Amino acid sequence: MSSRPRRAVRRALTTTVPVASLLALAACGTGTTPAADSTQAAAPGSPGLTAARAALAKYSERPATISVTQPVGRAIPKGKKIDFILCGVQSCKDLADFFTEAAEELGWQVKQIATQGTPESVQAAYEQALRDKPDAVVASGFPRAVYAKQLAQLKAADIPVIQSNADDLLGDGISLLKNGPDDVGVQGQMLASWVVSNSGAKANTVYFDLPAYTILKPVKDSFAAKYEEWCDGCALDQVDVPITAVGKDMPDRVVSYLRSHPKVTHVVFSLGLLNVGVPAALKTAGITGKRIVVNVGDAQNYQYIQSGLTDGAMALNSHETAWLQADALARHFTGQPMDVDQKAALPNMLVTKDNLPSADGDFPIVEDYQAQFKALWGLS
Repeated sequence: MSSRPRRAVRRALTTTVPVASLLALAACGTGTTPAADSTQAAAPGSPGLTAARAALAKYSERPATISVTQPVGRAIPKGKKIDFILCGVQSCKDLADFFTEAAEELGWQVKQIATQGTPESVQAAYEQALRDKPDAVVASGFPRAVYAKQLAQLKAADIPVIQSNADDLLGDGISLLKNGPDDVGVQGQMLASWVVSNSGAKANTVYFDLPAYTILKPVKDSFAAKYEEWCDGCALDQVDVPITAVGKDMPDRVVSYLRSHPKVTHVVFSLGLLNVGVPAALKTAGITGKRIVVNVGDAQNYQYIQSGLTDGAMALNSHETAWLQADALARHFTGQPMDVDQKAALPNMLVTKDNLPSADGDFPIVEDYQAQFKALWGLS
């Protein structure tokens, strides 16, 4: 490893906090200071900068096709009943709604079961699924430790459980796992490619992380590894944030940090939620010239980008994930393995003001993904 100036890593949280703590996010501010000009002196001949720019060019392209190309090839039975267990935050509700759209195309019925994200409410939701005896259970966000007893019972009943966006492992009751620990590391690389390219390999960066959301650890680790590889000698500080700060004092924490670390040029958030209200707080504090990029963009951050208040975001593939889950179940219900979907790479995209598809909400990365999936299902 190359030597470089590094500040001490701050650890504000070491215990796991329920996902439900992400609820009740405060409304974000408006009327903030636009982001600074991105032009900075490059490091001529820097192999790291060259590699970062090549990666950014790749990640900035909007994929045109889904990665599943093998048709189901058999008549998909209608009338299947699916229980979708929510995680207590809007992103999970969005995923459930997108899945429901896919299921309706296939003639299936979806029951969405709400939770507050607490272990008790999650277990109760799985108990409800056991009573329902659906043809499959879909969920997002929870590690199996929360619902291990119910998972074993579902496995014994031969009811497949498919998961996404969870820090878990495939198998032993989980039939499909997308956006798991092995999949999300690329998100950190995407963020690093933007920071290094934008700074001309001369960044001084702070990375704010939510350690309570354990699926984000591979993102943080891959960001740090690529940042070090591509930005030799660039300072990096990693600040862990308690989940209780979300929707409350997170903007104040960022302002306080930047006041005490004025040389920081780039701010990275492991979730777009952490940036909510930050641009307004920076304007009020008179802090300008900081570049901001977030992981897992959302409608608010896309509006920030469109307005020039935030610079970039990793766009989450919720639409494609949901329809891929439906594709996997279509194969299962026709007596085929889900291997095609498990091996399929989900699309990724780093969006800025120059390539933002929409600021109106969560947009699909592959524009006509629905038509492509329906073609695989023999519906077009």
